[in-house]
Amino acid sequence: MKVVAPSFEVLENLDRESLAVRIEFCGRICYKSEDKIDRESALPFVSKMAEHGHNSVLEMGVVTLEVDCADEGQVTGLFLTQPRYLQISRDGNNLLVTGSVRAFRELLIFHPDCAVVDAMCAYLNKSHPYFFSTILPKKGFTADGSIKVCKVKLSEVEQFPPEKLLKHRHIAVKFIVNRAITHEIVRHRPCSFLQESQRYCRYSDDKFGSEVTFIKPMFFKEDSPEYTIWYKAMVDTEQMYLQLLETSTPQAARTVLPNSCKTELIVYTNLAEWSHIFKLRSTKAAEPSMREVIIPLQQDFLQRFPAAFA
Repeated sequence: MKVVAPSFEVLENLDRESLAVRIEFCGRICYKSEDKIDRESALPFVSKMAEHGHNSVLEMGVVTLEVDCADEGQVTGLFLTQPRYLQISRDGNNLLVTGSVRAFRELLIFHPDCAVVDAMCAYLNKSHPYFFSTILPKKGFTADGSIKVCKVKLSEVEQFPPEKLLKHRHIAVKFIVNRAITHEIVRHRPCSFLQESQRYCRYSDDKFGSEVTFIKPMFFKEDSPEYTIWYKAMVDTEQMYLQLLETSTPQAARTVLPNSCKTELIVYTNLAEWSHIFKLRSTKAAEPSMREVIIPLQQDFLQRFPAAFA
């Protein structure tokens, strides 16, 4: 049995990588298969995710596009699709559109006749055909030359004024916390989430050290009577879990694991939603274990994006 402290990591450097590399890195957290990542692994991984419709994984790649429309009717056509999962800033017929691979795929599936959707997906398909190969319109892309699409580099996004920066700058954070904390975080619906899966992870395997890892509770001081009770409960739980694995699957054995069990969670969203999370989860009324990680994370974001959080 192992006991570790909660922690977080802001995955800012991941944003400098390609869409495929970003998606694979985040996707492999579910099965804890990061050891399979190499120079050639990203494209086969994301192609498989797209082919099988594992949409939650495809939410981990976000791109910002500048779209110049020829007339207002084209802009209206996009808004008539009710694009819930896109962040859009409008200046006349010029649009800034930020969305995940999943968002663009689903727009193409359900609204292939929308000229702006067609233009954006046609542009993305040129560089990333593996995301669209199984959902291409029967007639193909129309390539409407009156709509100009280009990618906005991350360095350019970071120069946006605060209002647009909050809306279009997405960033991922990897949490190592207990399951009680993740139950609360995943209630923030504008976010995208990928979490270590107890259903598939077999903690008796060598790569997990043949043991269960628990998060140290902030409520009890070490060597206190309460901590002793907690520690014994975790030891007993681990023994029961490992015993169940001798005859059961991980998804069956996990039913005895408690909230204290360590898990890894990647949360991916824009700065506006991170601001909302900080306001809600850092107050004195928030769960203390949540405040334990959210307050230092908030300070980290203040240093990284002072203009956005000023």
